Amino acid sequence: MMLISIITINYNDKLGLERTVKSVQNQTYSNFEHIIIDGNSTDGSKDIIELNKESFSYWVSEPDHGIYNAMNKGIKSAKGEYLFFLNSGDHFNNADALNKVNKHLKDIDIVYFDINVVGENESYIKKCPKQLTFKYLHEDLPAHQATFIKKSLFDDLGYYDENLKIVSDWKFLILAICKHHASYKYVEDTFSTYYRDGLSSLQENQNQVKAEREGVLNKEFKAFMNDLKEQYKLERTLRTLKKSRTIKLMIKLGLIHKF
Repeated sequence: MMLISIITINYNDKLGLERTVKSVQNQTYSNFEHIIIDGNSTDGSKDIIELNKESFSYWVSEPDHGIYNAMNKGIKSAKGEYLFFLNSGDHFNNADALNKVNKHLKDIDIVYFDINVVGENESYIKKCPKQLTFKYLHEDLPAHQATFIKKSLFDDLGYYDENLKIVSDWKFLILAICKHHASYKYVEDTFSTYYRDGLSSLQENQNQVKAEREGVLNKEFKAFMNDLKEQYKLERTLRTLKKSRTIKLMIKLGLIHKF
């Protein structure tokens, strides 16, 4: 049973923090540490931390410079072989969640699962691909609330880029896999729930998400992006051809094969 570090960052989300802490305390798996990084909350979150402080291997409540500064504080204090970020408000689905996960954490840099997503008017399972291609990663990523990352990978590649406000976890993942060839494993299972109220999920932040991602892609993967743009162009042309009445007629007459 290897040591797993669960890192929870919080700022003025007392009710969410309480829900997260309880879901961690209820785990039947015992070899983990829970780290709380609070951004000097003023809503009573500190009362929740104080009430449960015996459950935490480390906690701090002080001003920070954003979510990735807070997450990096958690990484620096972590002692586990694998790190897992369970943000304030998110939770494990049941008491055996970590037991279910532990058997898959064996000498792989990144292990990721599907996740239950809860929005304002909907709930669904976000499925992940078995193979993490550049095409997939350039616009999406497995949820970090369902991803375990080896501590040694942060030691080797560096921590989250604090110059980015929203997509630094995405940057770390795409660089680790597409540039540094980190090993990864997909497990088709669900053990945690994520609530769509984070910065990257809010509609008003989508322009910044796009701008930050484009900045990273153009700096780190410019040649890849040129190839991808050409592929998208060809795909658009193919979709247009499929809608053509002339093409449909030629297929019907057997003059060309269906594509």
